[in-house]
Amino acid sequence: MAEGASNGRRRFSDKWGKHELDVLAVLSSAFPQWLTSRQIAQRVKAYADSYGELADQAAKAAFAKQFQRDRAKLAAMGIAIESRQPEYSSKSEGQDFASYRLQLGDEPRIRMRFEQEDLPVLAAANYLAQSISLSSASQRMESRESTKLSRTAPRVPQMPVPGLGLDSIAPGLGTQTIPDVLVKVVDSRRFAATVDVDGEHINVAYTDSDDLAMFVLEHPGSSIISPQEAVDAFNRRLNAATQFGSADRPEEAFAARRDVSTPADHASDVEDGKGKSKGRKSLSASFQTGSEVDRRLRLMLFLSAHIGEEFPMTDLAERFIGHARSEDELKKSVAVIRKDIGTLTTVSDDGEMAGSQFFDIDWSLLEAEGIISATNSLGLERLAGISPQYLSMLSASVSYLAHSPLLPAESRRQAASLYTRLREHTEPGETPWLSLTGYELEPPCFQAVDSAIHSRSLLRIEYTDGAGRTREKLVAPAKIFVDEGVYYAAFWNGIDKSPSDSKHRHSDWQVLRLARIGRAEIVAPQDSITIPDVPVSELRQWSLDNGTPSSFVTDKPGLPFIDSLQDAKVEPCGTGELVHLTVSSDSWFVAFCIAHARHIVAVSPGTLRTMIVARAKRELSVGDESHKASAASAER
Repeated sequence: MAEGASNGRRRFSDKWGKHELDVLAVLSSAFPQWLTSRQIAQRVKAYADSYGELADQAAKAAFAKQFQRDRAKLAAMGIAIESRQPEYSSKSEGQDFASYRLQLGDEPRIRMRFEQEDLPVLAAANYLAQSISLSSASQRMESRESTKLSRTAPRVPQMPVPGLGLDSIAPGLGTQTIPDVLVKVVDSRRFAATVDVDGEHINVAYTDSDDLAMFVLEHPGSSIISPQEAVDAFNRRLNAATQFGSADRPEEAFAARRDVSTPADHASDVEDGKGKSKGRKSLSASFQTGSEVDRRLRLMLFLSAHIGEEFPMTDLAERFIGHARSEDELKKSVAVIRKDIGTLTTVSDDGEMAGSQFFDIDWSLLEAEGIISATNSLGLERLAGISPQYLSMLSASVSYLAHSPLLPAESRRQAASLYTRLREHTEPGETPWLSLTGYELEPPCFQAVDSAIHSRSLLRIEYTDGAGRTREKLVAPAKIFVDEGVYYAAFWNGIDKSPSDSKHRHSDWQVLRLARIGRAEIVAPQDSITIPDVPVSELRQWSLDNGTPSSFVTDKPGLPFIDSLQDAKVEPCGTGELVHLTVSSDSWFVAFCIAHARHIVAVSPGTLRTMIVARAKRELSVGDESHKASAASAER
């Protein structure tokens, strides 16, 4: 009978610590049939010992609570249990209040082999893909909790979390360490939007509306496709930027701002809250390692997916526990795996009760040679592998890591190799390209600039300035470098001069962001070129020395985006602050001011303000044309 407490509540008793596995075994054995709550309570030994026959309301309530906890635990691991309300039956007397079935699905799973050297990059890509999937799920949850967020939170299509599916074909994934820089960058981006960049749609994960606006403005020719809330927020910034006053006359700027009403912005809680928002919870870097039950579930699915294959115990110990640093540590790991195998193949004492016997083991082979071979799976191999939809997202994550500065060079090369193999299992055009704000993909011109540097050739480039005007120039590329996640190239303009004469002449050098180069054509020089070697630190300092003194006025003090400005001087001004800084890149300052136009009321000098207004008006006109084209297409 069930164990009862003095207050009438039932205490859950799980002597063997494997009730989640028993739940999985019971539902897997019954598939495709549905099992009622009463049937599950009777067949899972831990439930039967604790809650008996569900004869009273206290037992039913306690069972329901425990089962939903176990169901959520399995769902978090990627094993879904679907439910339905049973048809009414007078015999049930209202006790079978729901029925359940394992969700195996009809979608074919993709299985492929991964090498040991793939695992660090694969784990990082899986972390990125899962984080973007979870961000969309949290947005839907917030929309139910808050009326305000339901109107404003951007949404992306839900991507399935792979859970044990990937783990089952890439054992050892859970022992990998996710780079801290990746965890920090990914977890700070709580929203997602679809952006058209040079005709290609990219899923962009971003922190807030300012962050997304900065991304769009720093990629000339790009535009936000969805969600509409993000499009509207971007347009509000453009309109606000066209009304900027002069920072030399802040009183007039404040008076003009008071006459203009500013609509509530989407994601405003995260923009001004300094971390107080209800954004999604971060995905812990150790999410893959999990508990003892997690490890046994991964081991169970791995063996189910490789029925009849032979695996040394030492191999499984390294895959599921980690690399042993000593012989004694290896023996302990092997003993843990041996215990796990015993748990997975133990049948409960009561023949009526289901146990966790997911397969049979060749015990003689195990005892004689320390090799495990499983047979007679319950059919859970259907959970092993990756769905085509998730493989596309994983491929996009691997590609992004191969072409962004988030990982070291060796890891990026490994990611590029892994991406080539993943593409063999995906259909052309199915990869949903993605990007993170602040850490851009290699721009389209990267290869041309890099090739010109190595072949010592010239480049005829077509690029956009800060106001969005197109310019053309013949230059000699010297080097490519990454600064705060953004690709830059240093160009030497002293083609007709001696390197010794122009090495330290600032005017003969130009540092340009690669994303601003629309076209790069390699030109063979008539004579050999010797480009002076100048350190990147010196080039950066020259840009600062040749920078433009500028200032802007905010509408309130203590705004977080000001904290990221190095060497900025801040002083009180009206209801906000006056910020002085030296701008080394006019195009960056133009994008920065428009992106934060919700809180900037005035800018100086007049030349930069003119560039900002011109760029904002140009973006608005492009947006209007795009909207008209979309409307015409919809009518057709």
